[in-house]
Amino acid sequence: MDEKGKLQVLCDLIKINSANGNEIEVAEYLSKLLSQHGLTAKIDAFGNKRANLLLEVGQGEKILGLTGHMDTVSLGDLTKWNTNPLEPTIIGNKLYGRGASNMKSGLAAQAIALIELYNSGELPQGRIRWIVTAGEENGTPGANRFEEQGIADDLAALIVGESTDGDIIFAHSGSLSYRISSVGLSVHSSMPEKGKNAFDALVEFYRREKNLFDDAPFDEYLGSVKHSITVMHGGDQVNTIPDHAELLGNVRPTTAFGNDNVIKKLKQLVDQVNIDLDAKLQFELIYSYLPIETDPQSNFIKDAIEISQQSYQQFYPQHRKVNKDVFNGATDASVFIKKHHNLPVFIYGPDTWQVAHKINEYTTIPSFYATIDAYKKIIKHFFA
Repeated sequence: MDEKGKLQVLCDLIKINSANGNEIEVAEYLSKLLSQHGLTAKIDAFGNKRANLLLEVGQGEKILGLTGHMDTVSLGDLTKWNTNPLEPTIIGNKLYGRGASNMKSGLAAQAIALIELYNSGELPQGRIRWIVTAGEENGTPGANRFEEQGIADDLAALIVGESTDGDIIFAHSGSLSYRISSVGLSVHSSMPEKGKNAFDALVEFYRREKNLFDDAPFDEYLGSVKHSITVMHGGDQVNTIPDHAELLGNVRPTTAFGNDNVIKKLKQLVDQVNIDLDAKLQFELIYSYLPIETDPQSNFIKDAIEISQQSYQQFYPQHRKVNKDVFNGATDASVFIKKHHNLPVFIYGPDTWQVAHKINEYTTIPSFYATIDAYKKIIKHFFA
């Protein structure tokens, strides 16, 4: 596939509006693209235009997983975009559009790498499993569906195609979201002493949560546990003491202080506030994604860094040096390691992580070509 054809694949994907859904159209496009090159993928549709896609190529016992997601975040305020987010636009060496960075460039790069390895007869002795998911940006229904099917149970390693600016991300935090609800007693605001304001206990929880993880151990790579309370609401009208209120919080667990420890801390705080204020707080777990961490000194990571650097030198020599790094976001890998805690994982994709989810999102075209080249070399090296 020439460079124009490769770029067309990415443009075609950006034109498909898969903002928080409609993965079925992306899956159908990818399936057709693969079939044109002799590869057969399976589409797993599960209603409401949601779908996963699965492709397995090669032969052998050892299996390398590649994964990416088909959805994007919402388009945002269209008046703030300099271009149409669903009409890919090239300005200089940048390609603008929703999903250009996160993560239709990585998805296209993975598809093209597999097609080129297959068409050139360069598939190594081993199996490559391409795991393409729905809903990574909102609840991970696709990854969870795959995980329940045991899709990652026999993998030797996994590569996640999120944008990383060509860096090799060897660790990322988990993500845990929860709800705290508070029950009070409603009365007229002219006699508040006869009621129980649901906000009182909730605000006390908020106050104490600020220091809840101060004593959590510091992770060698991921650092401290990040945590925030991001939503709070309750009550119905201004002259009535509210009998209900709730807040939502998010925590980023680390390998040193994992999800179970975070949940335990939150529940203990709820219990203590209930005792101290004679309150009725309740804890509800919304979702819990695990942190990932692979030894940065392993050959799996060191070899990938060297290969990425070679590819960037060839296709994008102006790019800075490729590094190994971590970030506090989460990926579908958090789901796939549920039963496979020691699975070696890294995240790798083109430019540019800093504009993911933002207005005027873009990728750089040279980084896209470099990533395709690197994927092919990483796959071949893995099975060598």
